[in-house]
Amino acid sequence: MTGPLSDTELDRIEALIDAWAQRELVDNRVVEAVERAPRSQARRWFLRIRGEDKDVSTIWLTLRQRTLHYETYVMPAPEENHAEFYEHLLRRNQKLNAMAFVIGIEDAIFLQGQIRADVVTDDDLDQILGSFYAYIEQCFRPALRIGFASRFST
Repeated sequence: MTGPLSDTELDRIEALIDAWAQRELVDNRVVEAVERAPRSQARRWFLRIRGEDKDVSTIWLTLRQRTLHYETYVMPAPEENHAEFYEHLLRRNQKLNAMAFVIGIEDAIFLQGQIRADVVTDDDLDQILGSFYAYIEQCFRPALRIGFASRFST
């Protein structure tokens, strides 16, 4: 692991992410919006993407001193079938690349990961975005049907 990046290095990576995000907004039909947090708060981007099983997801990219952290909210804590629900997500984690389902605030489910900041490229960002889209599409509906089963019964 390398030490903290200099402001110059962080500025370079920030510019790379800015340019990539704007290209995705124009060229990628899945990306609906790109916003930035005020720079005084954090080097953070919000990408809103459109899905099929989950209509909309917001991906947060946060550039830190050593890592690019990325995450999205997936769903609230399950209402029922807790053991089966968490087993389902843990088994899914085995097949995910550079991401994992985690329990966050108020026991909500998030999908998150991180990579070293000093190696971030457009290809890495493409893979992160594509992975979010694919993993949410593959996992959202089955997890919803387990954790909120009574809402689907007729």
